[in-house]
Amino acid sequence: MNSIDKNQQEENHENLVGQKTIEKIKELVGKNNTCFFCTAVVTSETNGSRPMTVQKVDEDGNLWFMSAKDSHTNKEICEDPKVKLYFQASAHSGFMELYGTVSISDDRQKIKEFWEPVMKTWFTEGENDPRISVLKFVPVSGYYWDNKHGNIVAGIKMLIGSVTGKTLDDSIQGNLRV
Repeated sequence: MNSIDKNQQEENHENLVGQKTIEKIKELVGKNNTCFFCTAVVTSETNGSRPMTVQKVDEDGNLWFMSAKDSHTNKEICEDPKVKLYFQASAHSGFMELYGTVSISDDRQKIKEFWEPVMKTWFTEGENDPRISVLKFVPVSGYYWDNKHGNIVAGIKMLIGSVTGKTLDDSIQGNLRV
């Protein structure tokens, strides 16, 4: 642990495994479903990073996205399916990094399930656009930083800590393993 953690009077580290990891993924993605989707390839025009929106987190903790078959994203996944996702739920809490693998399909049922009219911006032929593919991200591990009792309690603790000179942040962090 680093020095700030040594000053912390409360337990602020909790590793999550299995169902607890899936619950944390659902909680944080539910607060902000946009992430940085980073492929392992860093030699492309995108440097391997782009913002993407999660369409769904399923019961197994898999994250689903939609992408164009002819995109840099799909090309890079074909070269190396290992991906990292970076989430930020709010300005002060709910940070998460996930590592896993992605598979690409053109599952028409999933496309129909995930389709939203705004997607016509990218898929001009609508939900039947032949360029649409579905990405299934299967998380393996990750790390999260959050607060235990919400932003209001965290803010009050920080204020009290600044007045008393004690470390009273409400943080919690730990490894994620599915």
